[in-house]
Amino acid sequence: MSTAEPTAPATPEALAAVFRRVLEREDVTADSDFFDLGGDSLVATRVLSAVARFHGVELTFDDFLFAPTPARLARRIAAAA
Repeated sequence: MSTAEPTAPATPEALAAVFRRVLEREDVTADSDFFDLGGDSLVATRVLSAVARFHGVELTFDDFLFAPTPARLARRIAAAA
């Protein structure tokens, strides 16, 4: 469900940058799995908040579970927009 006008395109690289910031890791690529990198449900809420704020789409935690990489999350955001 859309929440607001996006302020930035939801590209895999933009989402990888979000993952890098919240996970405090530099080794995130478009195909990196958030949970394999040490992310948990609490930190995932920070990713979902950033998605809503910067990309204008509010996703659920279940959406994130099914799309835990920046590339897959970008596709999920595009489908929900």
